[in-house]
Parts: sequence; C-alpha cells; structure tokens
Amino acid sequence: MFVRSRFGGDIREVSGALGDLGTFLPHIIGAITVVGMDPTGVLTAFGLFYIATGTFYGVPIAVQPMKAASAAALIEPMSRGAVAGAGIVIGLFFLAAGATGVVSRIARIVPPLVASGLQLGLGISLSALGIRMMGGQPWLAIGICALMLALLQSHRLPAALIALLAGVAAGQVTGAAPAVPSLTFGIHLPALIVPSWDETLHGIEFAVLPQIPLTLTNAIIVTAVLSRQLFPREINPVNERNLAITTGIGNLLAAPFGGYLMCHGAGGLAGHHRFGGRTATAPVLIGMVFLALGFLLGDSGYQLLRTIPDAVLGALLLFSGLDLAQSSKPQSYEGPELFIVFLMAAIGIVFNPAAAFAAGLPLALALRRWRPKH
Repeated sequence: MFVRSRFGGDIREVSGALGDLGTFLPHIIGAITVVGMDPTGVLTAFGLFYIATGTFYGVPIAVQPMKAASAAALIEPMSRGAVAGAGIVIGLFFLAAGATGVVSRIARIVPPLVASGLQLGLGISLSALGIRMMGGQPWLAIGICALMLALLQSHRLPAALIALLAGVAAGQVTGAAPAVPSLTFGIHLPALIVPSWDETLHGIEFAVLPQIPLTLTNAIIVTAVLSRQLFPREINPVNERNLAITTGIGNLLAAPFGGYLMCHGAGGLAGHHRFGGRTATAPVLIGMVFLALGFLLGDSGYQLLRTIPDAVLGALLLFSGLDLAQSSKPQSYEGPELFIVFLMAAIGIVFNPAAAFAAGLPLALALRRWRPKH
C-alpha cells in the first residue's frame, strides 16, 4: 500500500477532468431549461462540491446530478423550492446513514457478485445512452469516436480535451451546435431558496424516495468497489461511509442556494479515469471550470456549455460505459453466480440499478448460504 500525491501534473489530468461531461450536461441543461433552475446556483454548487471532493479524496471521484431525482424534476415538473426541499432531506438522510455507520453495515453484507452485476448493467446503460446521443449527429460522432480511439493509444495525449475542442469546432462549422454566445463577465451570486413545507413534501414524494436506493447502489457501494479496483494499492479515504457523508454534506450546503441534487457515481469515476484522471487534479480542474462559469459568467456560462455537440458527449459516455462494464469482470464467475450477474445487469438496463439490487441481493445471499466457501 502507498499514498499517491494528491495532485498530479500530467496533462492527461486535464483530459480526465472532462470525462464525465456526457452524464453531467444533459441533466443540467434540462434542470435549467425545464425546471427553471438558476445557472449560477447550479454551476457554482457543482464547482464547489467537485473541488471539495477532489481535495478530500485525492482521486478522481465524480460529482453527478442525481439521475432518478433529476428525471422526476423534469417529468413532474418540480419547482425550485421542491428541488431545494428534496436536496435538504436527501442530504440529511445520507449524512445520517454515513455518520451512524448504517451504510457501511449494508455494504459489508453485499457479495462481490452483486457489485459486478450492478457495474455491468450501469456500463452497458451508459454506453447505450451514449450511442443514442450520437444518433442525431452520426458523421460527427463517427469522426469523434475515431479520433478518441486513435488518441487513447497514447498515454501522453489528452484524448477527451482534444476531442472536445475538435467537436466544438466542427459543431460551429457545420451548425450542429448552438453558436458561441456573447459572454457577460461579472460577479453572479446564487439566490437563497427557502422551501415551503408543501414543496418539501412534494420533493420527498417524487425525488427523494426513488433516488435513495439508486444513490446507495451506484453512487456509494459500486463507486467504492470501483475505486478499490482502480487504485488497489493506494491508501485513500474512499469508502462507503465517507461517500455517504460527503453526499449528505454537499446537498445540505448546496440546496438552499439553488444547487441541483448531487451525488457521486461509478460511471463518473470510470469516465475521469478512462481519459487520464488519476489524482485530485482532474476533479479540482473541472470544479474550477464550473465555478468560473457560474460565478463569473452566470447564464452566459450555461449557454457556453451548450455549444458542446451531443456527438461529443455521447462519445465520452460510450467509452466510459465500456470501461465500467469491462471492470465488472463477469468472466470471474461461472454457473449460478454468472447467471445472477447477467440477471442483475439485464434488470439494471431495463429498469434501474436499484431494482437490480433488490432482485440480485437476496439471490446472491441465498446462493452463498446454500454453497458456502471453504
């Protein structure tokens, strides 16, 4: 075991910082355009949480929108106050679950094959989402994927950064993305949001309840497992307890100031790592970018993010998802164990990771009881 330097100077850390944009941007654009969230509050909160997360963990742990809660906010739709109320409640829940050790006890009883099934399903789902995002811009998508494949052969070149710049340039030339906006520099401060009791109850019903099992599985249990796989000989504070606590604190602090519902995520960690992130540099860099976009540019910062073509975001998701699926190592299992892994992956793809966890955990525990290892 060893302690890696928390910050690295490799240029590929810059590329790694961009590895999770495919997951991040679609939800954020929806939150701002559909829910009416303030870009300043959303981007500033994500930026600060990313900087704090990277500094604390020392490895490229991601900060992502909570997907189930985000979907509820977009479909319902929910008011800013309901989103803030949901963020406060979910923050309290995970802070308590981490501080009391409940989340650690849950993680200890989960067999490794359960985490593998969740990883496999998440990886395939991310890749499929990436392919769908690229479908509207097929020629640009093919070009970006080919460029990424070529760049990823080198361990020196920042693949995601070069592909992002090339994609934005191509989007401007071909009209595949909105034009670069006029930037308005200044000091933009997030507004205070005090949710009413009714708004909080609305947020609990439609966002908190469906999100808790998803965060427990993907953002905490699977993220901790993946971190141990990617950094097997390294001493760092990534564990289920700490991931729950930082998720709780981040939402508690951000929600009253217009922050969106946030968590960590295995797909985001895979994305940062796939494109070169190995230390705190990657999350701190992307955090500083989001902070600058929200605090210094406000709405024009959000408009600038929209100039990234879907083909680029889809390509990032495709490669990140493939890496996450590969890290599940289904070839390590056989017989009934392999069946459970594939079953969980299928349920995760069709429904969500929480449903896969609910179906796979009792089967895995029953198998372990029926066939104990000697």
